[in-house]
Amino acid sequence: MLLLCVWVVAASALAVPAPGTSGKWRGAAQAWPEEPNVVLVVSDSFDGRLTFYPRNQVVKLPFINFMKAHGTSFLNAYTNSPICCPSRAAMWSGLFTHLTESWNNFKGLDPNYTTWMDIMEKHGYRTQKFGKLDYTSGHHSISNRVEAWTRDVAFLLRQEGRPMVNLIPKKTKVRVMEEDWKTTDRAVNWLRKAATNHTQPFVLYLGLNLPHPYPSPSSGENFGSSTFHTSRYWLKKVSYDAIRIPEWLPLSEMHPTDYYSSYTKNCTGKFTETEIKNIRAFYYAMCAETDAMLGEIILALHQLGLLEKTIVIYTSDHGELAMEHRQFYKMSMYEASAHVPLLIMGPGIQANLQVSNVVSLVDIYPTMLDIAGIPLPQNLSGYSLLPLSSEIFKNENKFKNLHPPWILSEFHGCNVNASTYMLRTNQWKYIAYSDGASVLPQLFDVSSDPDELTNIATKFPEIAYSLDQKLRSIINYPEVSASVHQYNKEQFIKWKQSLGQNYSNVIANLRWHQDWLKEPRKYESAIDQWLKTNSNQKENEQK
Repeated sequence: MLLLCVWVVAASALAVPAPGTSGKWRGAAQAWPEEPNVVLVVSDSFDGRLTFYPRNQVVKLPFINFMKAHGTSFLNAYTNSPICCPSRAAMWSGLFTHLTESWNNFKGLDPNYTTWMDIMEKHGYRTQKFGKLDYTSGHHSISNRVEAWTRDVAFLLRQEGRPMVNLIPKKTKVRVMEEDWKTTDRAVNWLRKAATNHTQPFVLYLGLNLPHPYPSPSSGENFGSSTFHTSRYWLKKVSYDAIRIPEWLPLSEMHPTDYYSSYTKNCTGKFTETEIKNIRAFYYAMCAETDAMLGEIILALHQLGLLEKTIVIYTSDHGELAMEHRQFYKMSMYEASAHVPLLIMGPGIQANLQVSNVVSLVDIYPTMLDIAGIPLPQNLSGYSLLPLSSEIFKNENKFKNLHPPWILSEFHGCNVNASTYMLRTNQWKYIAYSDGASVLPQLFDVSSDPDELTNIATKFPEIAYSLDQKLRSIINYPEVSASVHQYNKEQFIKWKQSLGQNYSNVIANLRWHQDWLKEPRKYESAIDQWLKTNSNQKENEQK
């Protein structure tokens, strides 16, 4: 059935009219379409490099390829924070993470925050959201919060389960992530009603969990998501021989923050090449299942006669390391973690266009408003993507709101023991940590070192200094790091006080329990010293 769907959509390409041949128009003929429908599909943990050659040769992604052929692909799109909630807070607010102060997976936007969808609704759009939103405060496990708050404590504890794979042997098992499929079905059913019962334009959001790793089995609710889970049906979509085993630096040569991340993610042990290749194969299979859900939306739009009237956008909150740099998960500025897919197709959007400009998820907010013809607020961190993806829009806005040649990403959560800041330009990736002095920065020439194995910050100090100055002109990152540090300490103290006499038992049995329970007094003492040191520093500053 799925193959039939792919064939139907591919064949329907001939029936999709060129922009300007139908619908209402803003201005003269061949101008931007007035109030098109908009569908935004956001998956989780999807490596953006899979959407373009040569990475896309490893797995069959027919609907992503359909969007590439009939729309615009952004080859250098990035998350503004490589973790779920802060990334989505940036996407829904149009503001950088340090402006929303979404520091970790527990602290996001206020539930009453005015998003781009709220504004579009006020301007006459019917709106609907299905699936994973994850941009407001108050979610995620206690472990996730405590690990983020205590990342400056002088200890190393494994916080995640060792990455593993789990296969459903049934060859015909298609709906592996049943929750996502149910959510996709709800979105499709809503589209059917929207197409037949209303005349207003609509904006639909579909949030998927895949290809995020699954929670480890039998490890308790606080344990990490470290299982790559799929069926033989999806594994058949993966070209196993094309899977590359990533090169790793020796543990002794890793950047200190990378070593901390690898250790807390339980990845410093030995892995066979077969283990690594299987983890990557299962991850790619999960990406194939994600692509099929995107396809259900595209197929429904086609069947309902909405495809030519609807702008479809596909992206993800962040990527997945899948054992690159001796890590899985995200929380890293390396390409596998920070690089996201971003494809746009629909009326007015150029077909088969690849854009190399660096862009990021904060650009979604102004793009959405621009699509609807809504004036943009002045305080946004992002820029509309329409001048880069629409020749019509580019001509009409030739000298307005040009996207700068850089993007900013930052990370303040768990599994990394220092606030992290990435400035990405067309050639360079500069990564600064903490106060800019206590932890060495990293500089990569992504064009000549795509695997990011050679830190050239000390080899090219002039370039590193210039990029650091540019970064500081965008964000006072030492000051932000200090604010996050103070926030973490205050939140931990509040949490500790709320537990009373239960504190020692609760903290010992979080995700790090396998290490903690071996020497509980040692780790409690390390936290006490951390709190005491910070308290003394604050008292000295006030004198």
